[in-house]
Amino acid sequence: MAKISYLEAYWVLDSRGRPTVGCTVKSEDVTAKAFVPSGASLGLHEALEIRDREKAFAGFGVDKAIGNIKEIIAPEILGQDVFDQKGIDRKMIELDGTKNKSKLGANAILAVSLSCARLAAALNRLELFEYIAKLYKNPHPVLLPLPYINVINGGAHAKDSLDIQEFMLIPKGADSFQSAVQTASEIFFYLGEMFKTGGVGDEGGYEPQNLRSNLGTDKVKEVLEMLLKAVNKAGYEAGRDIFLGLDIAANHFYFEDKYQLSGQNLTSKELLGFYEELINNYPVISLEDGMAEQDGLGWKILTETLGNKIQLVGDDLFVTNPKLFQRGIEAKIANAIMIKLNQVGTLTETLEVIKMAQNHGYQTMIGNRSGETEDTTIADLAVGTNAGEIKSGSCDRGERTAKYNRLMEIERNLKDKAKFSG
Repeated sequence: MAKISYLEAYWVLDSRGRPTVGCTVKSEDVTAKAFVPSGASLGLHEALEIRDREKAFAGFGVDKAIGNIKEIIAPEILGQDVFDQKGIDRKMIELDGTKNKSKLGANAILAVSLSCARLAAALNRLELFEYIAKLYKNPHPVLLPLPYINVINGGAHAKDSLDIQEFMLIPKGADSFQSAVQTASEIFFYLGEMFKTGGVGDEGGYEPQNLRSNLGTDKVKEVLEMLLKAVNKAGYEAGRDIFLGLDIAANHFYFEDKYQLSGQNLTSKELLGFYEELINNYPVISLEDGMAEQDGLGWKILTETLGNKIQLVGDDLFVTNPKLFQRGIEAKIANAIMIKLNQVGTLTETLEVIKMAQNHGYQTMIGNRSGETEDTTIADLAVGTNAGEIKSGSCDRGERTAKYNRLMEIERNLKDKAKFSG
């Protein structure tokens, strides 16, 4: 037993220049820390992050969340066995006592949860992914995830009028994680030549400027054509070396039972028809949040029509919530789930949802948030649970590349034991 002897909370800046919660814990002269990410594209039922809503940081301050750690959580956690991850997380859930962690804040709870896991790993002289594998009862944490690399940003992650939130490169033809990153990075370089006048969005992907097309569906096709041109310029073959994925984030353009896609009002069936056209004409193999979370019928027909052809990822649909996910399993909607630590608020609950998914044949994708830090926990989480897929943003910006660099480090350390899920 190693008791937690020190716990401190503070704010750090995330990738959007907003404060987020950091936490440092200590036991036996060993110290560990964790930083919590923050999302912009939020599902309705995510665990709540607490913001101050006062003048400092334009209302985005986290002093209340930090105060909750210092005044409520720390007195209960100090002296606890750091190796009792379930007990620590359960104690904080009980202290909060709400369905969505709205009393203490998911940002406060997760900061403590992850820093304790990092401390336990360090005390055990284990890599974090090895310790997570131990908690998860995964005897072979050797699977390096296939990266879904977001190279073009729209929706809530950008300022342009492109409604689709993310266009992703999927280097499925690579033979290692490192070669997968190299493939995407080289394509990203040629995309940069095409978008010299554009900036980048929250996740480091380019924001296309001055698209010729006016309608939403035509804009999507134009961007896909640009992607294929960049793939070709980089010397790769679309449909063999590289595939494409889309995060539709349909919540953001769903109003009054219609999908208002840049000048078009589409029914669920019409939007489905557009998706069918895309996968028939482009190497698109994954759609995330293809229908709004409120559109149960839309999700049903989407899954029945495309579920045996491509990956259908539920993010806003499930928000890493075991009850919502169980309903989705019973309704037979989607075939993959996005896993985001701060949507549920503790490491223990996150591992439980991943286990649910793997037990029911759903693919698991470990996901980042638009407001990220240099914390690399999600990289270790992907390996420790053999998740198989990860989404960490684009090929630039340190908060994104930190995750890819960590995974390449794990791959180098594992050497011939490493297996790449591509």
